[in-house]
Amino acid sequence: MVSDLILHLLGFEINLVKESESFGVEEGYGSKVVEWVNEEAQKQGLKIEARLYGHKITTQNFGTFEMFSWMGNVQAARKLIIKASKRFKIKAIEGGYKTKEKILHMKKSDYAMVRSGDKVLGHLEFEASRFGREKWKIKAEERR
Repeated sequence: MVSDLILHLLGFEINLVKESESFGVEEGYGSKVVEWVNEEAQKQGLKIEARLYGHKITTQNFGTFEMFSWMGNVQAARKLIIKASKRFKIKAIEGGYKTKEKILHMKKSDYAMVRSGDKVLGHLEFEASRFGREKWKIKAEERR
């Protein structure tokens, strides 16, 4: 971390490539949104690539979502999912949030916000096994 700061101060650009599989959009809009996000990122010169991976999540409070994964810049991914939610007038899951506590669990967890444009509708907690290729499942959800 300190070496990254030193490199940045010396004029070196540090690009941390992140990824997340806990983003989603309302069922029926997955391919449209992913295609739009990739086109918009290319137009704006943003380093992000999104892909559907054939997984759906059903929530009690917010409906069913098609989940997608992305690789690239975190801020660009968050900005584009909010713009897509506004453009298509749909709810979207903005994932990739972690807790600050460094506790080891048998399962991995991730936190997300359910959005409709700029408005936060609620929060989700995802859970998946650390071992194998298990998909995310809803552990808890709350409305705002």
